[in-house]
Amino acid sequence: MRNQRVAALNMTSFEIQSLPFDEGAVSVWAEADPKRSNWPIVYSIDNDKEIYIGETLNAQARLGQHLSTKERKHLKRVRILLDETFNKSVCLDLESHLIRYFHGDGKYQVLNKNSGIQDADYFNRHQYRKQFEEIYQKLIDEGLFTKSIPEIVNSNLFKYSPFKALTGDQQIAVDQILRKLFETDSQTIVVKGEPGTGKTIVAVYIAKLLSDIKSSQVDDDLTEDAIFAHYFNDHYRQILSNYKIGFVIPQQSLRKTIQHVFKQTPGLDHTMVMTQFEAGDTDEHFDLLIVDEAHRLQRRANQPSASLNTKYKDINIKLFDEDRDDITQLDWILKKSDHQILLLDKEQRVKPADLDDNSIDKVINTAGSTSSMFELKSQMRVKAGSEYIKFVGDLISGKNPKPIAFGDYDFRVFDDLGEMREATLKKDDEHGLSRLVAGYAWDWVSKNTPEKPDIVIDDVELFWNRSSVDWVNSPTSREEVGSIHTIQGYDLNYAGVIIGKDIGYDETTGKVFFRRDHYFDKKGKENNPRLRLEFTDEDLMDYVLNVYRVLMTRGVLGTYVFFDDEKLRKKVLSLYKSEVEGLQRMKKG
Repeated sequence: MRNQRVAALNMTSFEIQSLPFDEGAVSVWAEADPKRSNWPIVYSIDNDKEIYIGETLNAQARLGQHLSTKERKHLKRVRILLDETFNKSVCLDLESHLIRYFHGDGKYQVLNKNSGIQDADYFNRHQYRKQFEEIYQKLIDEGLFTKSIPEIVNSNLFKYSPFKALTGDQQIAVDQILRKLFETDSQTIVVKGEPGTGKTIVAVYIAKLLSDIKSSQVDDDLTEDAIFAHYFNDHYRQILSNYKIGFVIPQQSLRKTIQHVFKQTPGLDHTMVMTQFEAGDTDEHFDLLIVDEAHRLQRRANQPSASLNTKYKDINIKLFDEDRDDITQLDWILKKSDHQILLLDKEQRVKPADLDDNSIDKVINTAGSTSSMFELKSQMRVKAGSEYIKFVGDLISGKNPKPIAFGDYDFRVFDDLGEMREATLKKDDEHGLSRLVAGYAWDWVSKNTPEKPDIVIDDVELFWNRSSVDWVNSPTSREEVGSIHTIQGYDLNYAGVIIGKDIGYDETTGKVFFRRDHYFDKKGKENNPRLRLEFTDEDLMDYVLNVYRVLMTRGVLGTYVFFDDEKLRKKVLSLYKSEVEGLQRMKKG
């Protein structure tokens, strides 16, 4: 019997029925077959701009409910997906996938709430998901999607969508954060996590969830197993009735991306996403400020322009009645809001102007003392897992890390930059979203002389990124090299990482050292005379190593590495080839 069941799942047994979304058409359709009031189905309701995805055991009753609500009755067409093999678990899974894919595609605004998105396991899930691929293709053929599924999965809208199925530790963190927000008058909440643990996903999810609770109605269609259903009631709606939320992102490129996500998401607005200067300067006070990449907030330092130096002074005076040098941008956030959610990782600070240890430790300790510090540990990005993150840190620090078996994760160290470039381009042909990135170990020559290459190693000539906003998706990015300022916070499928001569290896001492004359990020090595701070080579090396940790944790499916320093390359290659490849062979064998 089981073999017959599996065989049935390999057959195309589904059909998609389309009809006008009005009471008469739905009644006629429902009366034609008793199963339409007693069988699990998935459906969509849409017009030219909006779409709602649902699942139900009683299509006739459920569609009737939608027709009676002002939130849905303006929609024009319903598509109903029927399959004799589907059960409730399959429908919940397919519903969640379709919500994510429609949002990631961007053709429609998705009207669903994000509290019920699931990624549960169930019997024969892998077989059903193969069948899902045929369903997606049918919907693509009917014009409901504008992109292929691989294109959607590679898009920023999909990667930063609030319609994500949370990991266990993310779900716990979100639930506890909501309790803190609802139960206290003011609170600083800290969410820590290594690269790839989904800090940005948690931040976007919380913003959308709060908006959904605020706009929810008494008769909303939340099932009891929706993970945050207990927050959708009058008590919490009343708390959020005049709730003001801001979303602060220090980096320009990631900020522009999240603004686009908010613009495409009902209940959110791109104006909610702002710089720390905009948050500090506005006359509005916030109930909640969410700060992503909070470690990139700055202490007082020379700004990139004279106008920003003036703005820093003006904000200090506006908020604190004086311009003191010890006031940081974190102080602005604390002053401008009752609640704060700070998402941070100290080891992703890449400039001396970023918040110092004391400022970060103080806010972490305060959050810890009130049980308001949460740590994300599940690795969502890098398929090699959390052990890889530690391995990378040890590797670029010149230590002798214990080799790990990477499984299906494609990690390689190259002896030739040209070969690594070709391998990365090949992966881009196969999977898309594969790019070269590098430390700031070469001057930006092409900024003033566009035809002159920036990075020259042997016979390979490369150019820095020509775009500073959403570089990974820009038309010329495939032929360029991205810097830390264009890639921090982003995912790639494959990352080809060029580690420059800003770090070298001393064979006598067995240690990695920093070369200041090979580091060209002016703000990355600038002293701070205002705070009377001068940074030693050892100080700056910590920031440079952080840069390379970030670059080497961008690749979801694989990371390729080339070391420009010959001695460091020789050391890493000897370790990698003799031990890591041996572990790989053992695991595959």
